Amino acid sequence: MHSRSRRWCASAVILFVTAFLAASSRPALAHAVLVSSTPQKNAEVSGPDITINLKYNSRVDGARSSLSLLKPDGTVERIGTPAQPAPDVLSATGHGLAKGS
Repeated sequence: MHSRSRRWCASAVILFVTAFLAASSRPALAHAVLVSSTPQKNAEVSGPDITINLKYNSRVDGARSSLSLLKPDGTVERIGTPAQPAPDVLSATGHGLAKGS
């Protein structure tokens, strides 16, 4: 009788631990981190056309990427689909931009 209750307890503990681990797991969200940019953060540009280069810490999917520019007045301008000169770099050109930050 003891062996049956030990097996039941062991099964219950294994089931509990498995359920706990399954419930506490979080999905892995992988995002590339921006390492450097041209122009740099908070830089002032002379306009009207600027080259934008973004370097990341890992490969990025250039085909599914797009670039948008947040202007000082709060509006967002889509730059478009960037080129990908290297697996960890996105590049584009902003046209018709005013001088400033």
